[in-house]
Amino acid sequence: MLITHDTRCALDAVVDLLNTAPEGEAPGAPDTLTGLPALEEFVRRHNISDVGILGEADLRAVRELRARLAEVFTARDDRKAAELLNALVASAGTTPQLTDHDGYNWHVHYFAPGASVADHLAADGGMALAFIVVAGERERLRHCEAPDCRHAFVDLSRNRSRRYCDSRTCGNRLHVAAYRARQRDAAG
Repeated sequence: MLITHDTRCALDAVVDLLNTAPEGEAPGAPDTLTGLPALEEFVRRHNISDVGILGEADLRAVRELRARLAEVFTARDDRKAAELLNALVASAGTTPQLTDHDGYNWHVHYFAPGASVADHLAADGGMALAFIVVAGERERLRHCEAPDCRHAFVDLSRNRSRRYCDSRTCGNRLHVAAYRARQRDAAG
């Protein structure tokens, strides 16, 4: 599956945004998008351009967007995912345009110039998720299989076999636990 740099960046932002939600982590985990500093850090971390000064309305809108994006990951089928994505992208007032800013080659921005950070994320993230659905690859939108983690991720492995949000943490932790259980069973 060919994924362009800007689509990958948009997917990474969507996943990171989803994983700020309490339901994105272990049960009882806190919401990590609690204030403007957290939103500003999110924008900085993902190099989201042309956002302007962020306010409380932006924080509320991004948190609402997060819930809408989560629905796409849990949609019962492609038709429902498409319906959700169509509504999401339409609400963002998409205005596709070619751009080559900040040292990046030509790529498409789907958000209108001067769009809010929520509309920016809805347009670019919605279109990135739409490309996954169009490619018939919606099963790549997953949640970690570790029992104490529900982080979202996009499985971009060649054979669609990724099971954990991060093989170095969740995957390794479960493999070590399974190894220790086998050792205990073998010992008696």
